[in-house]
Amino acid sequence: MIGIGLVLTGLMLQFSMGPVDWKLLAWPANIILLCLFIAFFVIAHALREKVYLFKYLSTVKTAIPALVFVVLLTILMGLTRQVADGYPPSDAFGISKMLSWWPFVLVYLWMTFILALTLLRRFMQPHLSDMPFYLNHLGLLIVILCGTLGSADMQRLKMTIGMGDPEWRALDANGNVIELPIAIQLEEFRIDEYPPRVVIANTNTGVIEKTMPQVKILKTIDKAAPVSDADSTWYVQWPSNGATTAMLVQMGKKRGWLSSGSYLFPTQMLTINDTFSLAMPEREPRAFVSKVHIYTKTGKNIRTTIEVNKPFEVDGWKIYQLDYDRRKGRWSDISVLELVTDPWLPIVYVGIGMMLLGAVCMFLIRRKERRSL
Repeated sequence: MIGIGLVLTGLMLQFSMGPVDWKLLAWPANIILLCLFIAFFVIAHALREKVYLFKYLSTVKTAIPALVFVVLLTILMGLTRQVADGYPPSDAFGISKMLSWWPFVLVYLWMTFILALTLLRRFMQPHLSDMPFYLNHLGLLIVILCGTLGSADMQRLKMTIGMGDPEWRALDANGNVIELPIAIQLEEFRIDEYPPRVVIANTNTGVIEKTMPQVKILKTIDKAAPVSDADSTWYVQWPSNGATTAMLVQMGKKRGWLSSGSYLFPTQMLTINDTFSLAMPEREPRAFVSKVHIYTKTGKNIRTTIEVNKPFEVDGWKIYQLDYDRRKGRWSDISVLELVTDPWLPIVYVGIGMMLLGAVCMFLIRRKERRSL
């Protein structure tokens, strides 16, 4: 009945107030709320003998249905496509944004309350054999409370940097400009591309054929520019900004140049017949790297390299390589970085570590008990 009541109450709140706005709990509201939670748990534990509800909520009778509701709602979240942070729910009920869905929040709050009361009750009669219980439950409590309340302080920003002046402003998911305590200047941007490919395409439909006839590659120029006269176009070495990749190919009696094109030069195809042509698709990036100069308000002056999946961390910010100017490709003169900060994350990691340590202690104690038998 408590679970059903919380779900119905959550639905009424969802339709009347909209989803939970976690940004309202940003610092210092979240630390104040955390202190109030802890004080409430302690008071509820102290009054458990006088208030039947507090005593009842620390029993197995209420823990089991609470876990059932938590599992069911978590499964519902796993089966529902969730929208990204910063966007409204895509359905009328708000299920597509479960972390801000009132029934989900209230049910997890119910479970947190039971978890805290159970932990306090066991702490009053400590035993060494209960160490796995303390570690697991306290770790879980830390993860739930700090992970939830700390989410309001997490920032995920996008910064576009270029050659020249340092940039210290970034955009959030809503396009708001945020000034940061760090500034970043781009010194060099480099893209490593996969080798060029040759495909055969249907000229009428543009569809690339799966079967590829025998094509002989006579010459490849990595950085080239087209040269034309009245009769033909050919390519020469041109190691400058905007250069394209070109190939001299031969298929049967047909011979000519292919080019993947660039922001400066168009693509070049070789017509085989009225239906098919040889083409060189745009080369795919294998890796893109930014060499940057980072300045911080704390006085740090750092030159480093940022690659995809290899972020750089400074003063609590993780800097990821995100994107570049797709139109210019390897000649991009800008780099798009993602900056993420989550000041509560180390505390959450402590909670996860406690749960892992509790699992290890449980295994060792059970193993010792078996040996004693």
